Amino acid sequence: MNKQLKTVFRTASALLVAMPLILVSSFKANANTLPIPGISKGELLYESRMDSSESVKDWVMEGPGEIAFEDGWMRMWSPNEEWQHVFWAPEHFPESFVAQWEMQNLNIEAGLTIVFFAATGPNGEDVMDPSLPERDGTFKFYNNDVLNNYHISYYAHNPEAARLGVTRLRKNTGKHLVSEGPTGIKHDSTDIHKITLVKNRDHIVFYVDDREIINWVDDGSVNGKVYGAGRIALRQMEWSVFRYRNFKVWSVDENNEGVTKP
Repeated sequence: MNKQLKTVFRTASALLVAMPLILVSSFKANANTLPIPGISKGELLYESRMDSSESVKDWVMEGPGEIAFEDGWMRMWSPNEEWQHVFWAPEHFPESFVAQWEMQNLNIEAGLTIVFFAATGPNGEDVMDPSLPERDGTFKFYNNDVLNNYHISYYAHNPEAARLGVTRLRKNTGKHLVSEGPTGIKHDSTDIHKITLVKNRDHIVFYVDDREIINWVDDGSVNGKVYGAGRIALRQMEWSVFRYRNFKVWSVDENNEGVTKP
């Protein structure tokens, strides 16, 4: 083997040895980076593994929803498909945050999932303020009554209606449709999906896995001012059976505020 060929082989071998280290280093460096230019995760504000009753002991269920735990997951459903249900996280999150969780559909025959966020009473009260009307999971109490919030419906398979092929972002109260995107979770998917919800002041971006589904800026022209700090909740229709894990919320990195559209 001539000298030049030996040099080529040595270089190739060195690259093969170094490549795993480069990939690991790159992964670590980008662990907090999101697929959104100009923004990354800041401080971890809240975490629930959703793997035991202890991990969600401060969450609040409204409506006849039940939860059970197995294999590191929290399964949520309504026994006998009784009624809709809403599961509130215990924290009042700031106006800018990054939320992520994983979920998997266990009933592809029917269901609907929604996330509420930036939720407050009409005067900024915590949603659990005793002065607010009681709620039982019925949709109107969350999207057309006294609560202010945004909500995104990202899985929809209603056996009594045509399948929805879109993801919808609404600004409540009043059910104002402000943005639509492609299907979030397909009606027959049994894959594990990672959900990413970013609210950076007036800018809302929603991902299912690495697919951008919603990207919208609230200019205040619909239903008044931009909603700020508030609670997050997971909602299901009565037919839904999903399991969830690894719910986390971070602040937005202060050095990267001012998101630009991807």
